[in-house]
Amino acid sequence: MIVQVLAILILLGVFVYLKGVYNERYWKKRGVVFHKSNRLLGISWDYLTQNRAFFEHFDDIYKQYPNEPAIGIGSVLKPAIFLRDVNNIQHVVSTDFNAFNHRGFEISDDDKLANNILLLNGKKWKLLRQSMSPLFTSSKLKLMYNIINKSAEDIVPYIKSSPELMKRNTFDTLSTFCSAAITAAVFGISSKSVFDSPFLEMAQRVFKPTLLLNIKFVISLTTPMVMRLLNLKFFSEYEPFFIGAIKQLLVTRRTESTKRHDFADLCVSIQDSGMLKDEDTGLEIKPTDEVLAAQAFFFFTAGVEPTATAMYNVLILLGKHPEALKRLQDEIDDAFAKNNGSMTYDALSGMEYLDMVFNEASRMYPALGYIVRECVHDSVLPAGNIKIEKGTTVFIPIFAVHHDEKFYPDPEVFKPERFSRDNKSDLVDKAFLPFGKGNRICIGMRYATLQAKAGLVQLLRNFDIKTEQIGDKIQYRKEQIQVRIVNVDFQFVERKIKSN
Repeated sequence: MIVQVLAILILLGVFVYLKGVYNERYWKKRGVVFHKSNRLLGISWDYLTQNRAFFEHFDDIYKQYPNEPAIGIGSVLKPAIFLRDVNNIQHVVSTDFNAFNHRGFEISDDDKLANNILLLNGKKWKLLRQSMSPLFTSSKLKLMYNIINKSAEDIVPYIKSSPELMKRNTFDTLSTFCSAAITAAVFGISSKSVFDSPFLEMAQRVFKPTLLLNIKFVISLTTPMVMRLLNLKFFSEYEPFFIGAIKQLLVTRRTESTKRHDFADLCVSIQDSGMLKDEDTGLEIKPTDEVLAAQAFFFFTAGVEPTATAMYNVLILLGKHPEALKRLQDEIDDAFAKNNGSMTYDALSGMEYLDMVFNEASRMYPALGYIVRECVHDSVLPAGNIKIEKGTTVFIPIFAVHHDEKFYPDPEVFKPERFSRDNKSDLVDKAFLPFGKGNRICIGMRYATLQAKAGLVQLLRNFDIKTEQIGDKIQYRKEQIQVRIVNVDFQFVERKIKSN
């Protein structure tokens, strides 16, 4: 038995060594520098063994190779490359999108809630995204706004009712608002209290990092064959609750005579129209309750935690910069005064300084630290003339690019003026990726921005912000993709509202 174990360990060691050598030579032949830290697993090993977010390891590589357009990194079954040059990034997400339309993750067909437009690929992704796009048109957003704004107004007395909510765990409070807003506006679901949602706990748990989830994540990235062989699932524990809730929602909606033009109405319309069909390819998808529940699952989870993160980052930065806080509050007060003490969709959309603050906070602390693509057709990156073969995993940094002084001088300094109309440039536009870029840009980007701004306006009209940071350096939670600050919080301090 001991001899067999030793033999297996020796064979494993030989495989690790030879595969590592192969990975390095593979990229050197293509004129690409190779990051030698763990030549087999690359930064995936660092992520599993260290208490740091995945994006922080990418940030280290970005800084280590300042003059390289791209860096090869270790991976078990397929080549992997990390992009630095924004022209290469533009090539992948936009110019040659057809060669890089794969999200880069593998999911099981049996993982029902994972079969959504965030994680799906190819023809199925395209068909489902086209079917869901009508939910987020300008006209639909205007219809949703009053519902979102009602949740934003209601969060103010909810906070004032509890001294605890004023002082700590403010991220949870923001998540509560986001859950209430998206549940009411997108899904048309209400409860006795707008902040008593059975969906909130699920949204908070879905992406909370655990050892098992981290391992599944690394397997999905580096050894997708194992993901399929073991039939590993990400979200199976949420299927009974979430699919059951969507089934009941659709049954209820079919009995109502009034149209709300929300997600549930869209689903009913899709099901009544029969099979989804791509006329170009002939692909057909039956819009079952499970298929539509998977799309709802994505919209909900993306609309709660990431949107709360965006709001949170705006508020902690304003709490550190009282001059910016006052300027934004003055803009908010003026907008309310011009609209007879209320906030409208058009008034919110026209607030220039709010937009500048939101964009700068999204630059400094984007909700996602990076995005991933997989090459599905051979392509050539323009910077460095690098050939990318089918099957290659491509990592695109967001946080690192947002903190590159080549694009943003003094990148660690909060300067909303970077995003004024006069200061915007094509180069900065290429280097601003908070929601991704190209055809796979977040489908709910406009909704998430509207929801976050609506909440921020009501909060800043009623409260000042006092930010508290532990230690001199910002620290991040060990996350797979997200950027979550852990050593900063803020307090709500009640503010006297200016009379109209």
